[in-house]
Amino acid sequence: MSGIRVISGTARGRRLKQVSGNGTRPITDRVKEALFNIIGLNVQGSAVLDLFGGTGSVGIEALSRGAGNVVFLDTRLRAIETIRDNLSLTGFGDRAEVLRRDALVHLKMPPHRGFDYVYIAPPQYQGLWSIAVERIDSVPAWLNPGGWAVAQINPSEFAELRLRKLALFDQRRYGNTMLCFFAVVGSNEGQS
Repeated sequence: MSGIRVISGTARGRRLKQVSGNGTRPITDRVKEALFNIIGLNVQGSAVLDLFGGTGSVGIEALSRGAGNVVFLDTRLRAIETIRDNLSLTGFGDRAEVLRRDALVHLKMPPHRGFDYVYIAPPQYQGLWSIAVERIDSVPAWLNPGGWAVAQINPSEFAELRLRKLALFDQRRYGNTMLCFFAVVGSNEGQS
């Protein structure tokens, strides 16, 4: 397995620890670079919720590029420990919160605050990404005005969702990975 690294920003080039076992599917550098090229400078000062944190790679990349704070969720103790180790390695612990919590249960609770970006990269082929998007759709206060929910899936998992408040405004495919971008209807979706 090749190492995961921070691509850009203040922690550029830092190698991150990976979660042992095969329960995570780390984002490739190519997809991560594409994601942050799409988000652009809007990441600076943003609040990010990384729902299926894994190694913490996406949230840590956001922090490296200037995000104000990131909340990481994962259910597995190994993932939580890896995220904490990677935050320590990069020096971003003071701008992060790491919670051992089921993302889908978390999304059922009323949010204490909204986020500019909610990143959804669950285990594949279980339909979890669509449940997460539907839960955000039912409680759009998870997203700040102009905020995005971004799902990372295998293209074969994609299905049109019956959404009332969110809309799919962009899709990008990179080999066996697809990024799907959702925003509240009528917000400034697609604006960067």
